[in-house]
Amino acid sequence: MILDLQSQPLLPPDRAVLSELDWGEVATLWNNNQLGQLHDWFNERWSRLIRNSPLGVRDPEAELLQALAFATLALFFTQSQNQDGARLLIDDALLALGKYRPSYMGVRIEPIYGTLQDLRPMLVGLATDAQCPMYPFVYAKFETTRAAP
Repeated sequence: MILDLQSQPLLPPDRAVLSELDWGEVATLWNNNQLGQLHDWFNERWSRLIRNSPLGVRDPEAELLQALAFATLALFFTQSQNQDGARLLIDDALLALGKYRPSYMGVRIEPIYGTLQDLRPMLVGLATDAQCPMYPFVYAKFETTRAAP
């Protein structure tokens, strides 16, 4: 097997993604419980943001997008009978989101953080495939402090 080891040009970091964030779209997906689709939305923008960035995943804006993706997926998992995944991602989201309370980049973090804090103890001891412990499943709406970052 021969490997092609020719150098490839590095793409520049994509900071433009920050000016393209549409928190209204996020709010619509979050508030309508379209959490799988919203996770993909966050992940695509996070990936663009960290690409070739000197800060990489330590970039504060990238870290916020990743933390919101963790929170989104945790809420999705608890509704999809994946309580182990929900616990893991809630813990990761709480650690990362705590740095950005009460708000950051135009997003009110506190309501999301509060929802995760309320849900976390309900997941303790649940079997992986247990039903969502909160019925009906109610969580804080996605709120912004302004239209765009």
